[in-house]
Order: sequence, then C-alpha cells, then structure tokens
Amino acid sequence: MTATPDSTAAPPSPDRTVAPDDATLTTTGFETPGDGRLLIIACGALAREILALRDRHGWHHIELTCLPAILHNHPEKITDAVRAAVLKHRDTHSRIFVAYADCGTGGLLQAACAELGVEMIAGPHCYAFYEGLAPFGARDEITSFYLTDFLVRQFDAFVWQPLGLDRHPELREMYFGHYETLVYQAQTDDPALTARAQSHAARLGLTFERRMTGYGDLETVLSHWAEPG
Repeated sequence: MTATPDSTAAPPSPDRTVAPDDATLTTTGFETPGDGRLLIIACGALAREILALRDRHGWHHIELTCLPAILHNHPEKITDAVRAAVLKHRDTHSRIFVAYADCGTGGLLQAACAELGVEMIAGPHCYAFYEGLAPFGARDEITSFYLTDFLVRQFDAFVWQPLGLDRHPELREMYFGHYETLVYQAQTDDPALTARAQSHAARLGLTFERRMTGYGDLETVLSHWAEPG
C-alpha cells in the first residue's frame, strides 16, 4: 500500500536537487551532494521518483547515486555496477541502501547485497513494487508488457531502437506477438504521458491499459530507510 504523505514534513529546501534530463539518466546516471549520513544507490529510471519523494517528505538527509538506467537492457552488468558503487561509498557513508529489485540478475544482485551487508528492494522488478508485490503477483499477467513514467518517456531508447524496430518494423510480431496488453503503470497523473503511452501501445499493436499506481512500495521502502538508524 502506498504510504500517506506526511503533512507535517519540512518543506523542500530552496536548493533542492533536480534530476538531469532522461537521456543523461539513461546513459550516465548522476549523484546528489550530501553529508554522508544516508546514501541510496539506485537505478537512473527511479531518480525523479526518489527525488520527488524526498522533497515531499522532507528527507533532506538522503543522498542519491544513480547508475545508468540503460543497465536494465544488460542485466548481467547490474550486479557488478552496484557492487562497485557500494564499495566506492561505504567508507564515506554510514548507511547505504540499494534501490533496485532483482531486475533480471537471477538472484545475483540479492546475493551481492547480502555479502556487502546492504538492504535492497524486494521483488522481481520495478513494475512489481510500483503496483505492490502481492497484487502484481496475483495478476500473473504473462501477456502484458509494462511501462512506467520513465519508460514512457524513454520508449525509443529502451524498446524501439534496441530491438531494431526503428529499422525493421516487421520484427514487431516476432517480439510482441505473444503480448496482448500494454499496461502503463502511472506514477503521476499526467495526460500528456498517458497520450504517449497510448501511442506506444498502438505502435506495438497492443490493447492499452493505464493503472494509477503512484509510487507504490517504493514510497513504503524509502519511508523505512529514511528513519534514523
């Protein structure tokens, strides 16, 4: 269940960090300045959402290091990248958490986090924790293809171009013939993003469904991590 915003939280600081553009989050990642108290190592696809939650709740002690979101297209690289980030920062930060789910690593990321003594988000991927692990698992939607706010904006970079559909649209049936529905899990209520998601569904020849998930379990987990250690 999504946590209820804390109406008593301190307002955002006037110099709050703004995430860079989506292209930078995709290929480069970014880091926020901080005081070394609490660091979250996250996927670049979650940067805007984590910063939004930080500002909403006044979690100004949270520092964020985001790895390139495009690692999701190469899950075999995620574990080593997260491990390197933890080792880089563990001597300068008193508490470190990992804002990734398994994300296609086949349990390797969980094993690495356990070895390093850092906590990560439970679940197979962000689609599950945005919707909630139990509701997502109960749906068992093997014919659904999922997009989040970030992936709606970065559809070409993560889906259309890597699969070669920009050059060979005839491959669409091979990649998506077994899907029936494109499910847009909306973190924000943005009509423009909804329209873009609908257009992506049409390009893939899929039925469109929008679910307003908000931040889901991401907010719940961050609320727990943000508590004093």
